[in-house]
Amino acid sequence: MTYMVMTKIAPPPGAQAVAGLRARARAARRIALIALTGSIALLCAAQLLAERAAGTSAALPLAVLALALFLGALPTLAITQAVWGARARETRRREFALYAASPASPLRPLSRPAMACGWALVVLLGGALPPLFADAGQHTVATALARAITVACAVACLGAGACLCLWWARAARGMPPRAGRSGGSPGDPWDPGPGAHRRRGAVLWAGAAVAVAALLGARAHFWTPPTLLIYALLVATFACMVVTDE
Repeated sequence: MTYMVMTKIAPPPGAQAVAGLRARARAARRIALIALTGSIALLCAAQLLAERAAGTSAALPLAVLALALFLGALPTLAITQAVWGARARETRRREFALYAASPASPLRPLSRPAMACGWALVVLLGGALPPLFADAGQHTVATALARAITVACAVACLGAGACLCLWWARAARGMPPRAGRSGGSPGDPWDPGPGAHRRRGAVLWAGAAVAVAALLGARAHFWTPPTLLIYALLVATFACMVVTDE
């Protein structure tokens, strides 16, 4: 007679909580990336359409729309990226408490420089707003806006430099204690991880990146696409981002 012993492996203490924190961090990351990519795409499209508008009466509403998008993009990016950072830090703290190490990710060091490049693109697009108002006949608004953007960029650059120095100092101070730690978390089978839809998500994010790069190229006058193609690139950007389902 053969007996089969059925055993059920219980998850380690806290593994389910860590899986939930990882899912929340991935969701916050996706929202932050959507906000950044969408802001750049919308700003590019609005400015391109404003430049192509015939007459000052048609260009002014599009210039105002571009300004509104820029003013709305700044707090949106700040909030979404702050939420992402807070959830990522909370996840790493819980992972270290449970596994004595956080999982090593080769792309983690690139996340902050990538976001900094995104912020730089948004600021550059904001710096291109005064000529739109000048072309629309609002020279007073264009002069005041150019002055405000110059002052704001100077303050932002100084603040970003100070934060970067503090970040480096904090990372350098924490390097000796981390030197002796083991290399990475063992993970847990109760969290499917980001690989569940990684292939499809990566392809769609690549498509969104190509569409945004095309809009940036058109904004930099590297090429001159038709107006309908500008709308198509904008729709393709959001379609690729929304249906990733990560």
